[in-house]
Amino acid sequence: MGNTPTTRYVKLIAIGNSEGIQIPKVLLQKHGWSGWLVLEERTDGVFLYSKEKTRLSWKETCRAMAAEREDWSDLDVAVADGLDR
Repeated sequence: MGNTPTTRYVKLIAIGNSEGIQIPKVLLQKHGWSGWLVLEERTDGVFLYSKEKTRLSWKETCRAMAAEREDWSDLDVAVADGLDR
């Protein structure tokens, strides 16, 4: 999945005294979802993701990037190109 979001329309359905949505099987398989999901409410929307950890934390990401020993010497050129305004 790239950075382009996929839009799907889902209908709220009655589930006991509540309402819910059905998640298409293809999405469940694509993301490896089964059992429990985490529903996270944010100011910009609601996000669903697997209860199992599938992403690195910021700290782990920084450590992994540092271990790559990439050459960041051209960063100053990118910063100085005016995009930061």
